[in-house]
Amino acid sequence: MKKTYRLENLDCANCAAKIERELKKLEGVEDAAVSFLTQRMTLEIDGAEEAVLEQVHKLIRRLEPDVRVR
Repeated sequence: MKKTYRLENLDCANCAAKIERELKKLEGVEDAAVSFLTQRMTLEIDGAEEAVLEQVHKLIRRLEPDVRVR
């Protein structure tokens, strides 16, 4: 399943690349793309969406505490 989310307070392209790189390592995430310009994150999820999204939120909070997923 492919879904797009808005990322608030994403401040730089380097931060977006770091988040994207780490998201691709998560179990249940088949593919991830993070765009600094559009402030969007697109995830292709395999498995239980809620469990994967919980991991995604924790990862983003750890890497960039000011970024919020909407």
